[in-house]
Amino acid sequence: MRVRYSAVGRDLGRILQVVSLMALVSILVAAINREFYAIPAFVGSAVVMGGLGIGLARRYGGVSDTGRLEAMVTAAAAWGTIGVFGSLPFLLIAWTIALDPYPAWANTPPMTDTVAVFRHPLNGIFESISGFTSTGLTMAAVEENLPRSLHWWRSFTEWIGGVGVIVLTVAILARPGSGSLTLYESEARSEKIHPSIVSTVTEIWKIYLGITLAAIALFFVAGMPLWDAINHAMTAIATGGFSVHADSIGHYGSPIIEYAVVPVMVAGSIAFPIHYLLIKGELRNVYADLQTRWVFIWFSVGSVALMALLSAGGQYESLGETFRIALFQFVSATSNAGFGTASIGGGTDRVWTAGPTLLLCLGMLTGAAAGSTVGGLKLVRVITLVKGTVWQIRSVFAPASAIRRLRLGERTLDQSQAQREYAEAAVVFVLWIAGLAVGVAVFLWALPPEYPLEYVIFEVMSAQSTVGLDTGITGPGMPTAAKTVLLFNMWIGRLEIIPVAVLLGAFFQRLDLYR
Repeated sequence: MRVRYSAVGRDLGRILQVVSLMALVSILVAAINREFYAIPAFVGSAVVMGGLGIGLARRYGGVSDTGRLEAMVTAAAAWGTIGVFGSLPFLLIAWTIALDPYPAWANTPPMTDTVAVFRHPLNGIFESISGFTSTGLTMAAVEENLPRSLHWWRSFTEWIGGVGVIVLTVAILARPGSGSLTLYESEARSEKIHPSIVSTVTEIWKIYLGITLAAIALFFVAGMPLWDAINHAMTAIATGGFSVHADSIGHYGSPIIEYAVVPVMVAGSIAFPIHYLLIKGELRNVYADLQTRWVFIWFSVGSVALMALLSAGGQYESLGETFRIALFQFVSATSNAGFGTASIGGGTDRVWTAGPTLLLCLGMLTGAAAGSTVGGLKLVRVITLVKGTVWQIRSVFAPASAIRRLRLGERTLDQSQAQREYAEAAVVFVLWIAGLAVGVAVFLWALPPEYPLEYVIFEVMSAQSTVGLDTGITGPGMPTAAKTVLLFNMWIGRLEIIPVAVLLGAFFQRLDLYR
């Protein structure tokens, strides 16, 4: 079966049009903050993306609806494309500040080392893909030295990326019956709130915006300045992790703020259909829904285990401090939010030992609920793998005539359904580990041998699980090979690998490499 690239081109054009609207919205933010020098950069970015998007959509506007194969290729291609074009504001603003072509009223600031790194296109692409994939690894060494326009653009890309650019495109541009469902599912989503997919994504965005506004109010009351509260609320519910401070949430040194951030990260870990039911008053879903129940169980067990490991190593002075750091860091890692309150590593200098570092890796690997804003494998797949493996082993001892069922939460699967879901989870897991292995291998080849192995694993896992926590390795000084492989890990991690595999398969088919 051949890919209809005309359908891919049309849908890619629609997606670029939506991202161009993001740049147009950002003009207002630059004007409010009197960063007039940044306005041409956003205008130029919008014109480039919008022009290309309109051209593609018009050129291929008459093609039939998107099929499943085209949707997979579109998803993989779109996330790479918007990552590249989303880097334009970083590149253009950095060069605007470097050249300073405008009069004094434009308020062009002095060049800083933090902004200067974005004059290199690869660093801008890294930041953009990290944002849109809601990862949060950054090339900005000191976020305080970024202009507010770039603070906003980083947070905005994560906020949109948390739900998904394709989901936003379906909400704005799609029509019922226009292939919207296949596009929606291609972005690693299958949950539906309403029978209509357009109604579903509209409801998702209402919930998402409502939680974001509530988080802004919560953070402001807890003691964050308003600008910080806006940015951190956007990246917290997106489980992204970009911050306006180099020390992330640890910058404030406030237990109240740290405890205020935790429930927002948890909210980002719960599937949107469950949020919808909770809003409707069906509170039993907190414990009745399989994934939601395990979100709270896993967060609790993991936090206690991390506290025990940190206490055993005498990492912090008091039990209260150890508990607060363990709770925040485990929830941040497992929700894939990527905020930090304590240093995990200093590059070649060890801060945390291997035990707690690898426990966070396990949390990043599992992630939280499917249908939320998190990355990772997703808890439902982990549960399917564990229970499915036990089920497979027990089947060896069962009579051949036995009718066997596999129970997952409130669902009871017959043998064929169980085999199918177990196989799907196993395939994703194997591909996930393969991607991780590639990243670790490239890191070990590109970096000096002084970096601890557990920190290398942590860094690659953070990228592929779209977390954003780091051990002091990721930064503008990284070798190009290391930056490139992290781009690959973030890309496949956000799309859960399968669409990327389909895109590569279509590419090889196009080149007739299967003969």
